[in-house]
Amino acid sequence: MTDTSARVGSGRFLTFTLNGEAYAVDIFHVLEILEYRNLTVVPMMPAFIRGVINLRGRAVPVIDLAIRFDRGATTIRHRTTIIIVHLDDIGLEDGDGGSQDIGILVDSVNKVVELTEDDIEPAPSFGSGIRADYISGMARRDGDFLILLDVGQVLSISEMVSLSNAARAGGQTVEPTESPEGP
Repeated sequence: MTDTSARVGSGRFLTFTLNGEAYAVDIFHVLEILEYRNLTVVPMMPAFIRGVINLRGRAVPVIDLAIRFDRGATTIRHRTTIIIVHLDDIGLEDGDGGSQDIGILVDSVNKVVELTEDDIEPAPSFGSGIRADYISGMARRDGDFLILLDVGQVLSISEMVSLSNAARAGGQTVEPTESPEGP
């Protein structure tokens, strides 16, 4: 395993909440932030692909990070948000680097924070509750830790294709949960 802490430097990070934990992604990858909207469910996809949205004429897949992190489906509430991220060089099987816009479903978006290299600590090797290769570092902000995600790893197209193929073979599905009340 490579040292992911070397990949994280100072910069601006979008913070969000997922299952009561604070996460952040480098703002460089964020295209836009959308209020939750109904998704078009695509049959035979792995459970963490909740569906697709039409974004200016393009079908954009929406990934439920809670399911991706094996924490159960995100409950849809009034603050549920879709963060649209852009990934370059997604490593398509045909050798073309390619790029892809992907939506990530989160409980709520908080704010953009500026982090310096001194604010960022190396990713823990254990104990975070999610795969270590998904974490590019940790930062302390407002008395709490932020888990800095490596979106390239979390949203690895080749891994998601493999999981999608496995889901088709096994019929894995998930039912969305909705809650009319707020968080």
